[in-house]
Amino acid sequence: MVFKALVLASLVLNAVAVSTPRAADPLATVALAAPDGSIKANFMAWGATTTNLWVKDKNGKFRDVLLGWDNHTLYQTQADGHPYFAPVVGRYANRIRNGTFTIPISKDASGPGKKFQIVENENNGTDTLHGGLIGYDARAWSTIKQSASSVTFQLVDPAGFQGFPGEVTTEVTYTLENKSQWKISMHSTATELTPIMLSGHHYWNLEAYEESQDLNSHIVQAEASRWVATNGLLIPTGKLNSVEGTPLDFRKPKSLGLSINATAALGNCGTGCVGFDNAWVYDRPNCGESVFSIWSTNSGIKLDVTTDQIALQIYSCNGIFNPDLPIPRKADQGGPDVFYQDHSCVVIEQESIIDAINNPEFGVNQIYGPHRSYNWESTYAFSVLK
Repeated sequence: MVFKALVLASLVLNAVAVSTPRAADPLATVALAAPDGSIKANFMAWGATTTNLWVKDKNGKFRDVLLGWDNHTLYQTQADGHPYFAPVVGRYANRIRNGTFTIPISKDASGPGKKFQIVENENNGTDTLHGGLIGYDARAWSTIKQSASSVTFQLVDPAGFQGFPGEVTTEVTYTLENKSQWKISMHSTATELTPIMLSGHHYWNLEAYEESQDLNSHIVQAEASRWVATNGLLIPTGKLNSVEGTPLDFRKPKSLGLSINATAALGNCGTGCVGFDNAWVYDRPNCGESVFSIWSTNSGIKLDVTTDQIALQIYSCNGIFNPDLPIPRKADQGGPDVFYQDHSCVVIEQESIIDAINNPEFGVNQIYGPHRSYNWESTYAFSVLK
């Protein structure tokens, strides 16, 4: 998603860190490994965040392919900005037009139905991003179960917080499995009718910045023939457009980095933006097979995603570099004396269709409650190019 350095958010987050019940140290590292040792990862309870993920390249060497901070306090204080480095984002991922919705849902919260106002935290207070000023990424989760290869975090989101109705209890389980597989499961229950849309907000560079500093060698394939049209602020218009003849057509494998310049004329990532910050709708959702793949021809690392989610968001790190607040790379990605640059990484989010709670024409029911729980399942399978 678009990089935002929110000074106000930093102040509020510091206050929340003091008042929110949590484990003794939500920044402590939870180190896991698959039983066969093929994949390793570190997590922490703050934001249910993945801080590191190591997989083997074509030479059998482990590389940490996730962006983040070596200094875990920066996840909490946001002193170096707020890029959402690999947490769970919610209660509602992505953007909500004007920070409003109705239940039952209506077009742009025009009614009928009860109207709700959520804390607006983006674009000068004109929309809500990732659940408001204090989203799921900015709270201490509880660690309720842990083994050598799996951990489960839980968050109780109070009724009315950030403006959302109902109390929501969410559990996310991260499991590292044999043959370099990472399984992520999320489950939420609510006491009242409320919108829920979660996602993992992971930043990837499958080379760990060793061979290059761009995405030219990153090849993407996605089984998606439609994308969600948005306005200049990346708010959905209610239309699903064809990818045919556009830079957003990844039905056949092509370079992500070499496709970026072609987006300038389309303006698909917002006014004045070059790159991708878009949602696609899968052609075969929940098919039980990989619907998204990305690989590096340099490192040889490949990622195949199987998911029960119907949509995909890709953000090509168009605004991650702020010259006034540059983010140092992790040490095992060449840092800290060099910084994460624009178009050098990619965020991949499995999720539902964005802002469907303001666009009933999408035909997606994102309202959950006492008689309908929320579920999210994805498997990230890593391999090496032959």
